[in-house]
Amino acid sequence: MIRLCGFRISNYHNKVRIALLEKGVPFEEDDSVHGSQKPEYLAKSPMGKVPYLEVDGQLLRESEVILEYLEDAFPQKPLLPKDPLERARVRELVTFIELHMELVVRRLYNGLFFGGSFSEETKAAVEKDIAKGVRALKAVAKFDPYIAGKDLTLADCAAFVHLPIVTLVTRTAFGRDFLEDIPPMKPYLKMLGERPAFAKVNEERKAASAAAKK
Repeated sequence: MIRLCGFRISNYHNKVRIALLEKGVPFEEDDSVHGSQKPEYLAKSPMGKVPYLEVDGQLLRESEVILEYLEDAFPQKPLLPKDPLERARVRELVTFIELHMELVVRRLYNGLFFGGSFSEETKAAVEKDIAKGVRALKAVAKFDPYIAGKDLTLADCAAFVHLPIVTLVTRTAFGRDFLEDIPPMKPYLKMLGERPAFAKVNEERKAASAAAKK
């Protein structure tokens, strides 16, 4: 039995949910789990993050590791190409999206939306670094029609949950959506959002977000 533990506002949790749904893997979900540094939670997720996966009573952490496990354990509907180089190109896209884009703008997230703060130096560094990330993604993304080519991959799962955050932060902090520098991006994300699995996760994310604000 597989149980995904996290919460539906988390983009990393939702990335795994989309992959599970697209692959048709039966799973249970505990969507009431939030990250914590308390000892009892660290016993389950040593970094204190979400999501984590329970597999027949054993625990697996880190969203990319979870996705690699799902590819190995459930190869019937793959989300990675067979060719080793093309598999690596999908991982390259995920790295650009997560390391050089989502994690970059996250440095402003608390200050913009949760009452925290950041320095002008941090804001300037984020502006410089996100421009580099956008440039890198533009250079390697194919949009043919999916971001890695003709087939849906794990890179699409990552793009759909992470890139709207880049839009939100850059519009709020800098007055413009940096993803507008990649013209195919908007229709691409719209196309993904029309797939049943992506649409389901997105609607449930919106519902969870609305409930959290009450």
